[in-house]
Amino acid sequence: MESQTQNTSLHRLQHVEKTVVKVLELAGGVMDELANPMGPRKEFINNHCREFMQMIKDIQFTLRNEIKSTCEYRPFEKCDYSSRISNEICFDKLEYLSSLLDGLEESIDRYHAADDAAATAVPSD
Repeated sequence: MESQTQNTSLHRLQHVEKTVVKVLELAGGVMDELANPMGPRKEFINNHCREFMQMIKDIQFTLRNEIKSTCEYRPFEKCDYSSRISNEICFDKLEYLSSLLDGLEESIDRYHAADDAAATAVPSD
């Protein structure tokens, strides 16, 4: 039974890994769109940002559950080394994702600031 639990846990973590790749692809797509010489399409960016944030929430939910279940599972009675290392790795990954989110948020804020500035600019004749 423990082996089956580990397999399903491994499958969930593999799904998280694939989702992280999709999240990074979405972020790259938004960055490409922001760099578009004809100007970014607002609806495209909004849709991708919504999808991005939903995926991040799903990743966080799954990782929290996996961390909780890791704490419950102890392969050796009094040894928690592997769970501590796993938790540290997960924490480092979350910190990295958080820094990527901060960068994306800054880019979005700059985009909105530039968009607002362009909208308030008065053309001179």
